[in-house]
Amino acid sequence: MNDMSRLEKAVDTRQTKIAAKNVQVYYGDAHAIKDVSVEIEDNTVTAFIGPSGCGKSTFLRCLNRMNDTIDICRVEGDILLDGEDIYDKRVDPVQLRAKVGMVFQKPNPFPKSIYDNVAYGPRIHGLARNKAELDEIVENSLRRGAIWDEVKDRLDAPGTSLSGGQQQRLCIARAVATEPEVLLMDEPCSALDPIATAQVEELIDDLRKRYSVVIVTHSMQQAARVSQKTAFFHLGNLVEFGETGQIFTNPKDPRTESYITGRIG
Repeated sequence: MNDMSRLEKAVDTRQTKIAAKNVQVYYGDAHAIKDVSVEIEDNTVTAFIGPSGCGKSTFLRCLNRMNDTIDICRVEGDILLDGEDIYDKRVDPVQLRAKVGMVFQKPNPFPKSIYDNVAYGPRIHGLARNKAELDEIVENSLRRGAIWDEVKDRLDAPGTSLSGGQQQRLCIARAVATEPEVLLMDEPCSALDPIATAQVEELIDDLRKRYSVVIVTHSMQQAARVSQKTAFFHLGNLVEFGETGQIFTNPKDPRTESYITGRIG
């Protein structure tokens, strides 16, 4: 077996982490997500692209039950994490969100120290038995967030004192501190400058070694740079899903081609 077919075989064995089947989302009478089925693999960056208001963030929020916080929102269909239904009544949404972390569009550090921003989740979930263990979790998380070297001498400083790009990496460190299995990112670079964006993109590429990463992005260039799989949403429908290279160079659906060439969006 040559190296290439070995590589293809390795790629083929990537496990499905999240399986969504026939998902519908309603806001009151408005049908926001229409019959979406998709399988999201482990150790892969999956990008959700599409015009504004097409449902990509709404669908992302289904994956850790963030839509539960919206009274008029109703989710139907099945979403399985490692084969288990995340909408089962026995599933605690707080525990689920420790497993499926989320990073938002605007950096949103807590009004606490850099240390306490990262220590907050592990404290709530009882992941550390003592201060030494908590210190280790905080350091490891800040390293995974690619920000340890910049903040290690000022862990008592407020998280809000950091630059925008540093705040977003702090939020990523905070999200990974609870040892999640999936990281959801809702346009994590849209409030950042190009240099900070490049740092976060590099970090996303590194994070997929440990997690399944799902990113909503308005930037097709970003999707092409960071993801292995891409899903194109339009008017609440999942129009096309496949390998990123194929979606961008040889889309099967004319609506995907129209979006990528700039004719819709």
